[in-house]
Amino acid sequence: MSLALVPRADERLTPLERLEVLCDPASLSLIRSGVESEHMGDRARPGDGVVGGTGRVDGRQVACYAQDPSYAGGSLGEAHAETIVHVLRMAGRTRVPVVGFVESAGARLQEGLGALGGYGRIFAEHVRLSGRVPQISVITGASAGGGSYAPALTDFTVMTDAATMFLTGPGVVKEVMGEDLTTAELGGPRVHERNGVCQLTAPSDVDAALLVRDLLDHLPQHGGERPQRWPTVAPRGERPDAVVPAEDRKVYDVRDVARQLVDGGRLLEVCERWARNMVCAFARLDGRSVGVVANQPKYLGGVLDATSAQKAARFVRTCDLYGLPLVVLVDTPGFLPGSRQEAAGVIRHGAKLVHAFAQATVPKVTIVLRKAYGGAFIAMNAKELGADLVFAWPSAQLGVMGPRQAVGIVHRKRIAEADDPAQACDRLAREYAEEHLAAAAAMRAGHVDEVIPPSQTRDRLAGALNALETGERATPGYTNVPL
Repeated sequence: MSLALVPRADERLTPLERLEVLCDPASLSLIRSGVESEHMGDRARPGDGVVGGTGRVDGRQVACYAQDPSYAGGSLGEAHAETIVHVLRMAGRTRVPVVGFVESAGARLQEGLGALGGYGRIFAEHVRLSGRVPQISVITGASAGGGSYAPALTDFTVMTDAATMFLTGPGVVKEVMGEDLTTAELGGPRVHERNGVCQLTAPSDVDAALLVRDLLDHLPQHGGERPQRWPTVAPRGERPDAVVPAEDRKVYDVRDVARQLVDGGRLLEVCERWARNMVCAFARLDGRSVGVVANQPKYLGGVLDATSAQKAARFVRTCDLYGLPLVVLVDTPGFLPGSRQEAAGVIRHGAKLVHAFAQATVPKVTIVLRKAYGGAFIAMNAKELGADLVFAWPSAQLGVMGPRQAVGIVHRKRIAEADDPAQACDRLAREYAEEHLAAAAAMRAGHVDEVIPPSQTRDRLAGALNALETGERATPGYTNVPL
């Protein structure tokens, strides 16, 4: 895309410029609600501090708006709210994605409950659109109160380096809680990219707009429509198992495996710094947009825990809402044990992941790369949970637990009585793994459809997704509210 705009040195754009960078050249058409604020007198103007419009992104129609912090701090009054509601309703009527650039001081104090009611109407519209059309929020500056709630009701939130989000500002926090924090320390992108509030970050306004264009490329115009398919691009050509150590306790980056499977080796990862033991990313495979869910052995050995299960569940639901097939890469020793996890509600969050996979109606294909033990084997889209196809690499191990832990329970007395307990444990572990954990044994028992060479993984995935592809699908009967 060639941009007609040249960003200023500080890389901060006006609201209108943000919409122009988002949309294809000369495609932006501005709209106004036609309502002016009675409370702002001569300062009132159409839109009341927010610019709304429609345009095109790669030729596809979108609805969009951008708040103007230079006008009453971007605060939301009744007329301001009416403009945003008008844009959201237009997106719903025309069934197109909606993108909002958010920078607001919150409810306008001069309008009191009228301003709060405006936020209520915006919240209600976001919920009504949930799952019907993709909704993306871009935080470009300070966003407080309702300016933080509204983005949390959309499918994706992007923050620039200049952005902050918080329900109550540093002044109130200091007075009430005694904490002396800067706005960045309280709610900057480094905070929210680690807690799951924002899914993506970008250095500047321009980068954020271009990132949204990339994200929209992976999504359909609306729920029930199949995402656009592009010509196939080969990956880098290396073996997908080249980076995977044979020893199950050695770590590697699962994204290096995924890059050898997807078109052009390109992943658009969401929530990269939250729950890093789980990778969730958009990609294309054989030209088709897919969602990739993968255990990440590089962090905590790839275990499942409360936060990673929550992260994956939300992503699975999003992919299901917008018709993206799921490719699941499994390498996990199980759920993380301990009192902290139990206190964090790992049972509840783990159940949410199980529910999300079981409920999803899109094609779901699982690849067991190296190991899959215990409840995590089921939670990561097992065949019994509803996976359409489950493949495993020849060296993969699948079972209730690892071989050493298993024989430590099953043959505890025998190991204790051996002349060399360590040697006996090693021997029994090898025997147990060969008999009970081997991928071939899992295939014979029907838990795995086929054991495949790693070099064939991409071709088998593409073939499976082609075989599983059906006609236009109905929108699932649930909404994409935060879990």
